[in-house]
Amino acid sequence: MRRHLRALRHGWEWLGAGTLVRRGRDLELMHRAMGFATLALVTLAPLLIVIAAADPLGRGGFAAWLADGMGLSGRSARVLTEIISPPREVVGTTSVWGVLALAAFGIPFGGTVQNGFERTWNLPPGPWHRIWRQATWLCVLTAYLYQEVLTRDAMYGPERITLSLLTGVLFFWWGQRFLLGGQIGWWHLLPGAIATMTGLIGLRGFSYFVFTPLIIDNAISYGTVGVVLIVESWLIGVGFVIFGGSLFGRWLLDHHGHRFTEDLPAPPGR
Repeated sequence: MRRHLRALRHGWEWLGAGTLVRRGRDLELMHRAMGFATLALVTLAPLLIVIAAADPLGRGGFAAWLADGMGLSGRSARVLTEIISPPREVVGTTSVWGVLALAAFGIPFGGTVQNGFERTWNLPPGPWHRIWRQATWLCVLTAYLYQEVLTRDAMYGPERITLSLLTGVLFFWWGQRFLLGGQIGWWHLLPGAIATMTGLIGLRGFSYFVFTPLIIDNAISYGTVGVVLIVESWLIGVGFVIFGGSLFGRWLLDHHGHRFTEDLPAPPGR
């Protein structure tokens, strides 16, 4: 028994898993994920609702986008659509103050993601006048989500899976590089992009098996509030994966890719 425990301990130390856990704690990973979910709910949800209402192709609206991202189907997808779907007149009733509020929350949303990446790579915060990067990242994120919906009915099976994987890795790869102002090399950011996309695939599977029945139960027990709580929980998972994927990529380079990290900033804590 002692021999097996010793082997497990040596394996844990060789992997550097303790360092990964410690860095996640130093980054306040769960707190960042919760902040991401809150800002995403007040930024992405109104933005995607307006775009979905103005979509001339009529791809099912914001609720259909959300159901597809969460991997919902059947009755749970119908419940989500019935509760969250906005009226088509949302574009005409959107006021100037609503647009300003959306912009006011959108910039901090991009700033939250940028700050998480900067902390992961131990970089100083970017200057305030580079908020255009955060706004641009938010626009590209919206376009990425929109193309995911466009391919939902146009492509099936392996073709759509391949396209989703490719575009997802490209977006998260480019997103880190862009928000960090090009301070980290492309190849150093690729492991984090792949890890992020892998985590999102796992989150989608978890959502399919766990959130699908929970949405129906919460809709019966708590109504709209119960469904929103499930959506918020899923967004927390998305934030955890985005920040955790970047952190995992940095950890992987530091512990198992030493020859590629000579020009990188020192890891946090050193």
